[in-house]
Amino acid sequence: MDELTRLLSELVSIPSVNPMGRALSGPELLETRLSAYLESWFRDRGLHVQRQPVAPGRDNLLARYDAPDARRTVLFDVHQDTVPTDGMTIPPFEPRVEVGKLYGRGACDVKASMAAMLLAFERLCRERPQGSASVVLACTVDEEFTHLGSSKLAETQSGIDLAVVAEPTQLNVVHCHKGATRWKIRARGVACHSSTPDRGVNAIYRMAHVVAALADLARDLSRTPPHPILGPPSLSVGRIEGGLSVNIVPDACTIEIDRRMIPGETPSGCIEQVRKFLVGRLGNLDGVEFDPPWVRMPALDTQLGDWVGPLSEAVQGATGRAPELIGVPFGTDAGPLGAAGIPGVVFGPGDIAQAHTRDEWVELDQVHQAAEAYYRIACALG
Repeated sequence: MDELTRLLSELVSIPSVNPMGRALSGPELLETRLSAYLESWFRDRGLHVQRQPVAPGRDNLLARYDAPDARRTVLFDVHQDTVPTDGMTIPPFEPRVEVGKLYGRGACDVKASMAAMLLAFERLCRERPQGSASVVLACTVDEEFTHLGSSKLAETQSGIDLAVVAEPTQLNVVHCHKGATRWKIRARGVACHSSTPDRGVNAIYRMAHVVAALADLARDLSRTPPHPILGPPSLSVGRIEGGLSVNIVPDACTIEIDRRMIPGETPSGCIEQVRKFLVGRLGNLDGVEFDPPWVRMPALDTQLGDWVGPLSEAVQGATGRAPELIGVPFGTDAGPLGAAGIPGVVFGPGDIAQAHTRDEWVELDQVHQAAEAYYRIACALG
């Protein structure tokens, strides 16, 4: 087994599951064990690494390579966490190589990129190529839920000329993506015995009017002027919960909303749009409350300009083909970084269609090409 495959296998074997806001417990949760492994990995190679506290038990890890006579500094960003393992049909933390693919939770999203970035970074530190950029390698936490890690990183990094954010892009260069905001709407009612429902106020009935109106808003959004690459914005009601028992008129009902934003939209503007639409449709919002959003992921719209040539040439040199410049509908750590004034692209091995799946895998050929591409990107952008 080659060094890169061995490293990726070790990363996959270490659980770093993001509980995604659920009240879960267990040794496989959070990034603690992976952070400890990464810290040792850097130090065993004589590379300085520091922890950046983000939340209790959750730290970003930052390492820096100062290139000789560098004119620019590039940020390599890769997240440590994975989504949960519910519904997986393979052992999630027992990596398996089969027919050129490595299987396991996080293999595609995004530990393949992590292994490739780590080895590219180590190579830079060892070879110290003339003309390369300096590189900050950040291993962040909580990308899969609320992006606490990248938000903290964005607040504290200065002097970064370009961020390269690791996500599965099939080795194409993503320069724009949608953002997202998520929040809860709660309907209140008055509970009573279901044999005399007229004595109460049914919160589920009240919420039903809200949900029907939101379905119309979602349809209207799909018909608004689209972004030239990303298409129109979208809205989806993804969860609903209400009632304690069938023989009790429910006094509460809650829905969760996912609103995907195109460049130029803001979380506050999207939430206010929903509020105004519901007032216009329902007449008032008596008994209906909006929670503050728990996700505020900015959209990305990087103007690449002079970066296009060096990026494309570096990737082509590693893969044998010119990368496509594309947009994607999902959000990444590049969103908070871009909002803080750090321009960024998203690039990595694997296909997003394999991320979060029940038998997640990544093609090892792409992982090897990514390691070479990350190295060449650093060399080309100096």
